[in-house]
Amino acid sequence: MSARHRMPCRVAMLAALALANLAAPVAQSEESSRGIPDLVADPLLTRPPVLDAGAVLPGDEAPIACPARVDFTQALSLTDAVDTALCADPQAMAAWANIKLQAATVGEARAAYLPTLSVSLGRQNSDTRYPSFSSSNSNVTGNSSYVALNWRLFDFGERAANRASARDLLAAAMASYDAALQKTLGATVQAYFDAVTARAAYRARTRTAQLAGETLAAAQRRELNGVTGRSDTLQAQTALARAQLAELRAAGDRDKTRATLVYTLGLPAGTSIVLPQNSALPLKQDIADLAEWLDVAEARHPAIKAAKAQWEAAREKITSVRSQGLPTVDFGVNFYQNGYPNQSLSAVHSNTTVVGVTLSIPLFEGFSRTYKVREAQARADQSEAQLHDAQRETLGDVVKAHADAVSSLASLDASATLLESAKAALVSSRNRYEHGAADILETLNAQSALADAEQERIRSEADWRAARLRLMAAAGVLGQQAILNIDVPASAANSAVMRRPDQ
Repeated sequence: MSARHRMPCRVAMLAALALANLAAPVAQSEESSRGIPDLVADPLLTRPPVLDAGAVLPGDEAPIACPARVDFTQALSLTDAVDTALCADPQAMAAWANIKLQAATVGEARAAYLPTLSVSLGRQNSDTRYPSFSSSNSNVTGNSSYVALNWRLFDFGERAANRASARDLLAAAMASYDAALQKTLGATVQAYFDAVTARAAYRARTRTAQLAGETLAAAQRRELNGVTGRSDTLQAQTALARAQLAELRAAGDRDKTRATLVYTLGLPAGTSIVLPQNSALPLKQDIADLAEWLDVAEARHPAIKAAKAQWEAAREKITSVRSQGLPTVDFGVNFYQNGYPNQSLSAVHSNTTVVGVTLSIPLFEGFSRTYKVREAQARADQSEAQLHDAQRETLGDVVKAHADAVSSLASLDASATLLESAKAALVSSRNRYEHGAADILETLNAQSALADAEQERIRSEADWRAARLRLMAAAGVLGQQAILNIDVPASAANSAVMRRPDQ
């Protein structure tokens, strides 16, 4: 093979080597992978910044840091619980991986605008025998090469529609990840306050059992002194047994809610967690009207944003499918040395260059294109219905959460008044009983009323704390900052969060 004949092949090989050198150093993927590594990790710049900077919750400045650094030997705060849950939630992990998947799809759509280049090198031995004319036998050994450059110059919107659809699906993936975070936040807040409430209820039941024991001791003293009969002691014993039974049930609820919290945080079963001993008095805040919360959820909730983006992507897909049945214009350059691919080696050295523009016009596909378009239209209708369903479900959650928040706010003062009255009534009744001015039934009734009042107060405080955060999660605007401010005196900014949910 002469130097002149080898020149095109060498040029192609040198071009490939140069491309490899420009791509060095070889980019490493985030996870170990098998096979040949990529020369360039993201040559078309499709990777969204959130994958490198990290996700940021609404109202926060710093991104979510994983893995969460939490010391479980100390009292578990709500912020630590949220950090742990966000880093361990499998749905959030799957949504994060889906962002990478859709970013790769965007890259495929952008790559359709670029030319393709391929090189084929081969060495062949062509042995031809003619039994009747042995003088015509031939045996040729040589090299062959093939270089092809193809570039689509024009279509009727197929690539543009595919690129727009991929971009919408990437936006939907990022919104779906945010929606998964909001869902995890809501579940974690609920599980945390359920555990805190159950623990407080158990402590209240323990105090009730202690009071019942003190009442029984007072009844026994009065019986020994001959002031009262055996019936007072028996009734006090019954009240103590009832209080102890309620204490045991409260202990069971405490253990169950704590196990649920451990499961929600994604921790191994049996992990020991410590809940705070005392919590600050709940901060009362005004709540914006339901219409404002609904407007905010409609505009900002990531689940609705994701459904809208998926609908837009489905509509773009209709254009793409229609365009596939329209003409296309392609430019091609092919170089053949010593024959053509999949053919015998040429006996004479040859160089063949083919340059051309191809117009492809699909004439008839057996009506398959019609039904592909119908399929794309049906998928778009399906996506639109899913959007309406997401809107209805999300707004319905906002309505429920808003009603819970309003109700829990109204019950705060009532439960506080009830508790103070019950405490005063029990003190008065016990004093009256000690001095013989009241019977045992009055004391036991006051004791039972105090136990119920304590339970109502505990439930009211926990419901108000959880309802505020759950409302923000339902509207899609809950962040770490709102959690930190839950029991901190309201600043102007914090008050605005509850009064103006759109800020």
